[in-house]
Amino acid sequence: MRKINTRSFVRATRWTPREINLQILLNLVREHEPISRAELARRMKIGRGMVTYLTAELIAQGALYEGDTVDSPRGRRPQMLYVRTHDRLVIAIDIRFSSTYIMLTDFSGNSIAMETFDTIEDLNALVPELQTRVRNLLALHGASRKCEGIGLVVPGMVDAVSGQVLNAPQLGWRNVDIKTPLEEALGLPVHVENAPIACALAKMWLGRPGATVPTDFVYVTVSDGIGAGVVVNGQVVRGQTNSAGEFGHVPLTADGPDCLCGGHGCLEVYTSNLATVCRYLGKEFSPATARALLPSSGVTIAEVVSRALAGEARAVDALQVTARHLGAGLSVIIKTLSPTQIVVGGEITEAWEQLEPTIRAEIAARALTDMAAATPIVPELASAYPRLRGGTALVSAPLFAAPKFA
Repeated sequence: MRKINTRSFVRATRWTPREINLQILLNLVREHEPISRAELARRMKIGRGMVTYLTAELIAQGALYEGDTVDSPRGRRPQMLYVRTHDRLVIAIDIRFSSTYIMLTDFSGNSIAMETFDTIEDLNALVPELQTRVRNLLALHGASRKCEGIGLVVPGMVDAVSGQVLNAPQLGWRNVDIKTPLEEALGLPVHVENAPIACALAKMWLGRPGATVPTDFVYVTVSDGIGAGVVVNGQVVRGQTNSAGEFGHVPLTADGPDCLCGGHGCLEVYTSNLATVCRYLGKEFSPATARALLPSSGVTIAEVVSRALAGEARAVDALQVTARHLGAGLSVIIKTLSPTQIVVGGEITEAWEQLEPTIRAEIAARALTDMAAATPIVPELASAYPRLRGGTALVSAPLFAAPKFA
């Protein structure tokens, strides 16, 4: 899915398909709603008749709807246009190492209801559990006939075409097809995506109306694992094997702790939520330690962050070590990709004021130029549920994406 830049576009002419103009107009409405036909004509530099024709088609498709008329200094009172999102619903699912989240949202990513349960790694047990919970959620909110799809987010590599989970070390999944059985169970289209890519898509498609989103940025998720969604020229980079952005498994040291991926000394073993909690508890991270220790300890990353904010020295120290390693990891991204911006999402961002100076110092110490050292690093709070919003974007974003032509 490639995003249309509504601030710099070339509209279609008689030599190019009308689908381009339809998508440009739809995206202009999305970014500037409510907006009149006259304003659309001005922004697209085309006649009112063409705008009337295009809007009529989008209204007939159910993509736009007409709202109230407004006062005008002269002439007829214009009827304002809106993107139809409020009654088009999505189920977003975020499967993590410890917990699974389900959220019912509208097409804009606005939350209607949410619930969570302990993650079930066995697919034969997980699918029926999701089926029951999704059906109950839709029935409870009277939305059974309005839901247009399911966006499912996982912490691992996903084949963009088939939706197969190629490798999710945290879940112990390799070449797992959750898409097909879930579609058969619920009778709804299911879209599966890697968590950081989903977060990047949410940033691109579900941001605040009118807000400027860079066309070249990296979204880094700091959660049970570490990953990156890379966006270049308004399009997600996946690579030939759908494994682009696996910066969490770039080794910082050759002989460091074992990682869930089977490697050693990966960025993830120093900076993930699992690693931070292990550090707080005075334990070295290892796959066996994390899986056995964390459930029994009762300590969560949210509690470590809360204690750090309250000034507890052990929690502050644990997060500062995470920040130093994260800064080293971000410096690799800056050197290899030189993005316009890096967005960091995850629970630790709640303590961003404590972490940012350390992260910045590590980046500056490794930067090759002053401009690289000044790369904007923007936090996104976990309380905004970026992964679930990413699940929504998997279903809703194709409506707005640039059309593909053979």
